[in-house]
Amino acid sequence: MSGLPASTFSNTSTGSKPADPYKQHNKTDDEHISLKQKVEDLVEFVEGLKYGMLTTHQTDTGMLVSRCMAIAAKENGVDLLFHTNTETGKTDEIKSDQHVNVAFIKPSTGDWASISGTATIETDREKVKKYYSQQLKTWVGDLGDGIHDGSANDPRIGIIKVSMVTATYSLAKGTAVSRGIEMAKGAVTGKAASVTRLRELHPDEVMQYRNLCSSSS
Repeated sequence: MSGLPASTFSNTSTGSKPADPYKQHNKTDDEHISLKQKVEDLVEFVEGLKYGMLTTHQTDTGMLVSRCMAIAAKENGVDLLFHTNTETGKTDEIKSDQHVNVAFIKPSTGDWASISGTATIETDREKVKKYYSQQLKTWVGDLGDGIHDGSANDPRIGIIKVSMVTATYSLAKGTAVSRGIEMAKGAVTGKAASVTRLRELHPDEVMQYRNLCSSSS
C-alpha cells in the first residue's frame, strides 16, 4: 500500500509540477474577478441554455438518473426553479435524498456548467401560479375530471427548487481560431492548452451571494 489517505487517488509522481496542468492553466482568471462577476457569468450561461439535466438518486436501485428539465425561474440569485408533476419518480427520489446535480452544456463551444445542491418540492398554489405556463398541459395532460386538468390549480403541478451549494463551470476563451491555435501548440509542445475560463464557486461564496441578493430584495 502507498500509505496515501483513502480519499486520495494517484498513480504517478510528478514532483513539484501539477499532475493536472490543464486545470491550473485554465483557472488563471478565477482569483482576479469579483464574486458578482463569477456568479453572474454562470447564471447568464445557464439561463441562455434554458434546459439542463437534473440528476437524482434512485431509491430502489441506488443508481443515479438524469432527466432533462426546463428552468422556470430563479430565486436568491443562484437557486433554480423547475416545474414538475409531483406524481413522478423524481419527486419520490428527492424526498428520499435531497442531494442533486444540474448539468448544462453548449455543444457548439463546449461550454458547460455543473451545479450541485439540495432540492425541495414546493406545492404552494400561489407560487405555482406565479411561474405557471400553459405549456405544462403538454406534459401533465388533462385527465378529464375537472381537477387534474393541467391548469395552475392542478394539484399535480409543483416546483422543484434546487438550492445551489457548489458549482463548477467552463466558458470558452477567445475565438474558435485562437483556441484551435492554442490546442495545436499544446499538441506540439506538450504544454496544456489555455482555452477556457474554468471557475469554481464554493459553498461560502454561494451563501455570501445569496445573502446579498436576499438583503437587497
